[in-house]
This record gives sequence, structure tokens and C-alpha cells, in this order.
Amino acid sequence: MTLSAMRSPTPPPAAAPSAATPRRRTGLARGWHRFRSNRLAFAGTLVLVVLLVVALLAPWIAPYPDDIADAVHFDVLLQPPSWQHWMGTDEAGRDVLTRVMYGARLSFMMVAIVLSIAVAIGVPVGLVAGYFGGRIEQLLMRITDVFSAVPALVLALAITVVLGPSLENAMIALGFVWWRGFARIAHGRTLSIKQENFITVARTLGASHLHIMFREILPNMTSSLLVSLSLNAGYAILVGTSLSFLGAGASPPAAEWGLMVATSRHYLPDAWWASMFPGLAIFVTVMSFNLLGDGLRDFLGED
Repeated sequence: MTLSAMRSPTPPPAAAPSAATPRRRTGLARGWHRFRSNRLAFAGTLVLVVLLVVALLAPWIAPYPDDIADAVHFDVLLQPPSWQHWMGTDEAGRDVLTRVMYGARLSFMMVAIVLSIAVAIGVPVGLVAGYFGGRIEQLLMRITDVFSAVPALVLALAITVVLGPSLENAMIALGFVWWRGFARIAHGRTLSIKQENFITVARTLGASHLHIMFREILPNMTSSLLVSLSLNAGYAILVGTSLSFLGAGASPPAAEWGLMVATSRHYLPDAWWASMFPGLAIFVTVMSFNLLGDGLRDFLGED
């Protein structure tokens, strides 16, 4: 037997342990981490979720559902907060808590309708102006400037007076007032996005103007629009309740927060609860939407 045959085979070298590479966080995970780190935004989102659940379940969880109409209870007029009426009663003896719950339904409905109208008008205007430029841009943006020159509350009040005071007309008026902000955002983002290489490629491949605007440019401005929607939602509630407070919005006996403050202010300071709790609901909701907008800015990485 030769020496080479007697020599035992050398075992192959053990593979060096590969360094465990940390898993890269996706953009969604990074955004969620930033959002969760913003405690105020997280708290505002939780408050909005609770308010939305209360608004949806109001017909089943409200303690006195009949009090949303024109019921009158002479035996409990302007009663302070108690175990029977946690937020007291108003000038007609109706439960304030019940009316605040139903007022949340009207407020969320107002946000949905107002912002839907505003986006449907403003985004196409800004998109067309920014994409085509030239005289079309000058015309559309000058019209936007005219609307922007008048304060939102004043313009909405004027439109509501022309249409007739009602909650529905107030929502329509606010929608036609609110489009100008979304037009400016869409215009600015379109001017930036249309310079990108993928837009040039789409044009080279023969894509139509409508395809480029609504399939290429619009999806890339979604994050900016979402942040603006959340920030404008609270302001829309504030202006909408102001219209009701001034008598141009909801009319009695609607359970609308601004109207509740308006009708109960005559009984201050003795019956403070009748106007304080609806006013507090307005403040909390508007603040929560603003905090949500701040959190969305972090989540989406917007400046």
C-alpha cells in the first residue's frame, strides 16, 4: 500500500459562517415606524377611529335616540350632567350626549361630501393646467387666484345664501370653495412630475395626453393629496359648523355641532354644558384631523 493510499483524505474546509445581513425594511414598514413614533399623530388617529365608530353606531348606542328630532321634555330642561344625562340636557330637555353622537355622523358626512367635490374639481384643473401649460395654464390658474382672493368662510356663506340656507347647500358651497387648494397642489406636482424620464418615455411610446395625466402623473401625486385631504378635513368641519352657527347651514332641530353651540349660547354661563360639549367635540375632531395629517406626512415621507 502506498503512502498516498494510507494517508487519510483531508476533510473539506468548513464554510465560513456568512454574516447575517439585516432585513431591509420596506418603505411601508419605515413609514409605519415613523408614524408610530409620532405619538400625537397616533393618538389623533385613535380618537378619529373612536369618533367614526361612535358615528356609525349612534342609532344603537345613543341613550336617547328620539332626542335628535324636535322632542321637548319640560321636566328636564337644562339639567346639568348627571348619571341619567352624562352631558346634561339642552334648552328643550334633549340629551346632549345623544345629539353630540349624531352630530358626529353629520360632521363625517360633511367631510366626505365636501372633499369629494373639491377633489373632483380641483385635481383635474391643476392637472390640466400643469400638463399643458401656456394659455391654458394662465387661464385656469388665474381663475383659481380669483377664488383664492376671497376667504373660504365668506365665499361659502355667500354661495349658501344664494342657494338657500340648509345643510346640503352648505356642503355643496364648501365643495365649490375648497377645490382651489387641491388645484394648486395638483398644479405644482404636475409641473414637477412631467419633467421625469418616465413621462418622456411614455410620450415616445405614443401614450395619449389622458393616459399620461391620469395613469402616469396622477398616481405619483397621491401621497401629497392624501396629506392635504387629512389636513383640510378638520378645516372643512370648522367652516361647516361656522356656517351652521351663523344660520346658513343646518336648521333646527338637526343635531349639528355648530347649530347646537348657536342655540345654546344664550344660556351661558348658567347652562354651560349645552354649548361646551358640542364645542369640545368640534375642537377634538379638528385637532385629531390635523394630527392625522401630520402623521401621514411622516408615513408617506412628504416634506
